[in-house]
Amino acid sequence: MSAHESERSAEVSGWALGAIAFAATMLTLSGIFQALAGLVAIVNDEFYVVARNYTYDLDISVWGWLHMVIGLGVFATGLALFARKTWAGVAAIVIAMISALANFFFIPYYPIWALLVIALDVWVIWALTRPGAIRT
Repeated sequence: MSAHESERSAEVSGWALGAIAFAATMLTLSGIFQALAGLVAIVNDEFYVVARNYTYDLDISVWGWLHMVIGLGVFATGLALFARKTWAGVAAIVIAMISALANFFFIPYYPIWALLVIALDVWVIWALTRPGAIRT
Protein backbone atom coordinates (compact mmCIF):
# COMPACT_ATOMS: atom_id res chain seq x y z
CA MET A 1 0.00 0.00 0.00
CA SER A 2 1.39 3.37 -0.95
CA ALA A 3 1.76 6.33 1.38
CA HIS A 4 -1.05 8.14 -0.43
CA GLU A 5 -3.47 5.19 0.03
CA SER A 6 -2.68 4.87 3.74
CA GLU A 7 -3.14 8.62 4.18
CA ARG A 8 -6.51 8.45 2.43
CA SER A 9 -7.70 5.52 4.59
CA ALA A 10 -6.72 7.43 7.75
CA GLU A 11 -9.00 10.35 6.85
CA VAL A 12 -12.38 10.45 8.49
CA SER A 13 -15.24 11.31 6.16
CA GLY A 14 -17.36 14.39 6.64
CA TRP A 15 -20.38 12.18 7.23
CA ALA A 16 -18.60 10.36 10.04
CA LEU A 17 -17.50 13.64 11.63
CA GLY A 18 -21.06 14.91 11.37
CA ALA A 19 -22.36 11.74 13.01
CA ILE A 20 -19.88 12.13 15.86
CA ALA A 21 -20.84 15.79 16.37
CA PHE A 22 -24.51 14.87 16.29
CA ALA A 23 -24.03 12.01 18.75
CA ALA A 24 -22.00 14.20 21.11
CA THR A 25 -24.65 16.93 21.01
CA MET A 26 -27.51 14.50 21.63
CA LEU A 27 -25.61 12.76 24.43
CA THR A 28 -24.93 16.01 26.27
CA LEU A 29 -28.55 17.11 25.90
CA SER A 30 -29.93 13.71 26.83
CA GLY A 31 -27.60 13.53 29.83
CA ILE A 32 -28.83 16.89 31.08
CA PHE A 33 -32.47 15.87 30.53
CA GLN A 34 -31.98 12.59 32.34
CA ALA A 35 -30.12 14.15 35.26
CA LEU A 36 -32.90 16.74 35.63
CA ALA A 37 -35.54 14.00 35.61
CA GLY A 38 -33.55 12.22 38.30
CA LEU A 39 -33.24 15.39 40.34
CA VAL A 40 -37.01 15.88 40.22
CA ALA A 41 -37.55 12.34 41.52
CA ILE A 42 -35.04 12.87 44.33
CA VAL A 43 -36.42 16.24 45.42
CA ASN A 44 -40.15 15.46 45.09
CA ASP A 45 -41.12 11.80 45.61
CA GLU A 46 -44.72 12.48 44.65
CA PHE A 47 -44.08 14.04 41.22
CA TYR A 48 -43.99 10.72 39.38
CA VAL A 49 -46.99 8.43 39.77
CA VAL A 50 -46.89 4.84 38.55
CA ALA A 51 -49.76 2.72 37.32
CA ARG A 52 -50.94 -0.05 39.62
CA ASN A 53 -49.48 -3.54 39.41
CA TYR A 54 -46.33 -2.43 37.63
CA THR A 55 -43.80 -5.27 37.71
CA TYR A 56 -40.71 -3.12 38.26
CA ASP A 57 -42.04 -0.99 41.09
CA LEU A 58 -39.00 0.66 42.66
CA ASP A 59 -39.01 3.54 45.06
CA ILE A 60 -39.14 6.85 43.17
CA SER A 61 -36.00 8.07 44.94
CA VAL A 62 -34.13 4.99 43.68
CA TRP A 63 -35.24 5.77 40.13
CA GLY A 64 -34.14 9.35 40.70
CA TRP A 65 -30.64 8.37 41.78
CA LEU A 66 -30.34 5.89 38.90
CA HIS A 67 -31.35 8.53 36.38
CA MET A 68 -29.07 11.10 37.98
CA VAL A 69 -26.02 8.81 37.79
CA ILE A 70 -26.80 7.59 34.27
CA GLY A 71 -27.52 11.15 33.13
CA LEU A 72 -24.19 12.42 34.44
CA GLY A 73 -22.44 9.49 32.72
CA VAL A 74 -24.22 10.24 29.45
CA PHE A 75 -23.30 13.92 29.75
CA ALA A 76 -19.62 13.16 30.49
CA THR A 77 -19.44 10.73 27.58
CA GLY A 78 -20.92 13.36 25.27
CA LEU A 79 -18.26 15.84 26.33
CA ALA A 80 -15.58 13.19 25.76
CA LEU A 81 -16.94 12.64 22.25
CA PHE A 82 -16.60 16.35 21.58
CA ALA A 83 -12.96 16.08 22.72
CA ARG A 84 -12.47 13.06 20.37
CA LYS A 85 -11.24 10.78 23.14
CA THR A 86 -10.52 7.31 21.76
CA TRP A 87 -12.57 5.50 24.39
CA ALA A 88 -15.60 7.76 24.02
CA GLY A 89 -17.10 6.14 20.92
CA VAL A 90 -17.53 2.70 22.40
CA ALA A 91 -18.40 4.11 25.82
CA ALA A 92 -21.09 6.28 24.20
CA ILE A 93 -22.72 3.26 22.59
CA VAL A 94 -22.65 1.32 25.88
CA ILE A 95 -23.97 4.22 27.99
CA ALA A 96 -26.70 4.96 25.41
CA MET A 97 -27.81 1.32 25.66
CA ILE A 98 -27.88 1.54 29.47
CA SER A 99 -29.81 4.80 29.28
CA ALA A 100 -32.36 3.35 26.85
CA LEU A 101 -32.83 0.31 29.09
CA ALA A 102 -33.28 2.43 32.22
CA ASN A 103 -35.82 4.62 30.43
CA PHE A 104 -37.69 1.56 29.17
CA PHE A 105 -38.35 0.64 32.79
CA PHE A 106 -39.27 4.29 33.50
CA ILE A 107 -42.06 4.37 30.87
CA PRO A 108 -44.94 3.85 33.36
CA TYR A 109 -43.69 6.77 35.47
CA TYR A 110 -43.31 9.37 32.73
CA PRO A 111 -44.09 7.80 29.32
CA ILE A 112 -43.51 10.59 26.80
CA TRP A 113 -40.28 11.71 28.44
CA ALA A 114 -38.94 8.15 28.65
CA LEU A 115 -39.81 7.42 25.02
CA LEU A 116 -38.15 10.64 23.91
CA VAL A 117 -34.92 9.75 25.72
CA ILE A 118 -35.03 6.20 24.29
CA ALA A 119 -35.42 7.66 20.79
CA LEU A 120 -32.45 9.99 21.35
CA ASP A 121 -30.36 7.07 22.63
CA VAL A 122 -31.21 4.92 19.61
CA TRP A 123 -30.38 7.83 17.32
CA VAL A 124 -27.00 8.25 19.01
CA ILE A 125 -26.26 4.54 18.65
CA TRP A 126 -27.20 4.72 14.97
CA ALA A 127 -24.99 7.76 14.40
CA LEU A 128 -21.98 6.18 16.09
CA THR A 129 -22.28 2.90 14.23
CA ARG A 130 -21.95 4.54 10.82
CA PRO A 131 -18.80 3.46 8.94
CA GLY A 132 -15.81 5.52 10.00
CA ALA A 133 -17.52 7.19 12.96
CA ILE A 134 -15.45 5.34 15.57
CA ARG A 135 -11.77 4.82 14.99
CA THR A 136 -9.40 3.32 17.48
